[in-house]
Amino acid sequence: MTEKQQLNILVCDDDKEIAGAIEIYLRNEGYHVFKAFDGFQALETARRENLHLIIMDVMMPHMDGVQATMKIREEKNIPIIMLSAKSEDYDKIIGLNVGADDYVTKPFNPLELMARVKSQLRRYTRLGSMSAAQMSGVYQSGGLSVDDNEKRVTVDGEEVPVTPIEFGILKLLTEHAGRVFSMDQIYEAVWQEPAYNPENTVAVHIRRIREKIEIDPKNPKYLKVVWGIGYKIEKL
Repeated sequence: MTEKQQLNILVCDDDKEIAGAIEIYLRNEGYHVFKAFDGFQALETARRENLHLIIMDVMMPHMDGVQATMKIREEKNIPIIMLSAKSEDYDKIIGLNVGADDYVTKPFNPLELMARVKSQLRRYTRLGSMSAAQMSGVYQSGGLSVDDNEKRVTVDGEEVPVTPIEFGILKLLTEHAGRVFSMDQIYEAVWQEPAYNPENTVAVHIRRIREKIEIDPKNPKYLKVVWGIGYKIEKL
């Protein structure tokens, strides 16, 4: 069995035809697929099964995708790709704010969705505990520690729960503490795809990281903005 065939993906969409179509594409790529048709079912499946990625529709009955993502994020750090018929930046930012790693607008190209699935899984299996052939190291700046061996982030000895995307950003910046990275550089290094207007996406993740690692996110000690250029982890 290949690594891809061992990976479990949950597809959650109240439109059973869309869920079934996505399932076909995923199965053709060799993934094992679970399906759910509302947020409650998605939450139950996420708790019961060993999932590696979730594709989550936003608009659903009983519990919508935003609420479900928030609850799943309290327990799991697996990648979540949100689906929505809404294309406004505001809706995208809401999805990213509650913990989604990526956002795809309906109607979508199935090949694009599959590419995003593969991109998220590559990152997750690389940053998560599944990969044995990875660079090891512990990167520190003052009380901030990013442990690439155990995929843990601690601040003054206290563990901070982070998503794979957040870990990737922190690892990049802490490994090169003092160096300023533009939003394009951060996006391309962490998302591993070309950056096309990544400002909102990167900024949302930066804000979430600050809320987790900083005592006062508005006056950060570690994760600093260099206006007009980008972000850096202060070398302490």
